[in-house]
Amino acid sequence: MQRPRGRGLVASGAVLALLALALAAPAGASHENRVPKRVVASGLNGPFGLDYGRRFIYVAEADAGQVTEIDPRTGTTRVVASGFTSPSAVDRIDSELAIITGGSQVPDSTTTGDASLFVTEPGGTPELLADLEAYELANNPDGQLQFDPETNEPLDALSNPFAVMKQRGSGWVLVADAGANAILSVSREGEVSTFFVPPLVTTGSCAGRPNNDPEHVGCDPVPTGLAYGPNETIYVSTLSGQAPGEGRVYVLNANTGEVLDVISGLDGPTGVEVGDDGSVYVSEVTYGLPDGPPPDDLDPATIGRIVRIAPDGTQTYAQVPMPTGLSFHGETLYASTWSVAGLFLGIPDKGEVLALRVSAFS
Repeated sequence: MQRPRGRGLVASGAVLALLALALAAPAGASHENRVPKRVVASGLNGPFGLDYGRRFIYVAEADAGQVTEIDPRTGTTRVVASGFTSPSAVDRIDSELAIITGGSQVPDSTTTGDASLFVTEPGGTPELLADLEAYELANNPDGQLQFDPETNEPLDALSNPFAVMKQRGSGWVLVADAGANAILSVSREGEVSTFFVPPLVTTGSCAGRPNNDPEHVGCDPVPTGLAYGPNETIYVSTLSGQAPGEGRVYVLNANTGEVLDVISGLDGPTGVEVGDDGSVYVSEVTYGLPDGPPPDDLDPATIGRIVRIAPDGTQTYAQVPMPTGLSFHGETLYASTWSVAGLFLGIPDKGEVLALRVSAFS
């Protein structure tokens, strides 16, 4: 299943050195001055998926094992759910929070369940709704070999949920499982089914890439983001094994999962949103990361961006430090940034949530 470990991202020497530079960057090189944007909240610990629900922003702090509520007007924060193993995304649905956890990263979690879906009211006690790794073991949606025939060890991470979104219609939520390479539908009763399986990527540098078995050569799609679009469509961002230029966003029929369109040519998408005008926004967390050791004068705040794809296909960009989760409210796009500082370097409290207007894209 060839999906990178660490919530869909690969820790490399270049990334480690880059983040070391970030922490040592002088105040004059502050990323806050690079694009027209507003810092909504700072001091977060590995912020990944987020959702603007009612009056507040909810963000999954993966490195802190908690979900935090942010007042976008004041920046005030409070923890509304905790004790998780690497929570990777959250969605506010009516009075409840749907929260997903990534694969085994923190073994001493006080809330049982890796690669799982939880539900709680803000401030309540989380309840396990669905074990998504168990579903992968029983159903294996992408059909790839799961275990080494000789050692019986997993050939890759089996399940690593990365995004969650309320499902309109028969289901309760959709989950993008980066380890299972599938979009799953989960009912409010915890019943899991497969909604969509993105195909292997076999173009560019993915052509001929070895995989778990000879029948599945190429880059795993690695779904990372979910968003509703116009005309009953769903947009799914896929990391495509982090191969440069091979990232994809699939546009699906929201009722059947049929592929209607594919946006290609992206660099490691880690989140997707769709504006009211039909523009598609895609976060690329490591865009601009050079191969090999970074030069001494590289400003790490320049790594990462959000791509805006207008309905006519025109692309514009906002340089945003290492973004992952995206969520629209009105005309403002909210993004979690500096998301991997804690994951790769073990430095907490570097994360931020930013608010961006269309004017941030050029």
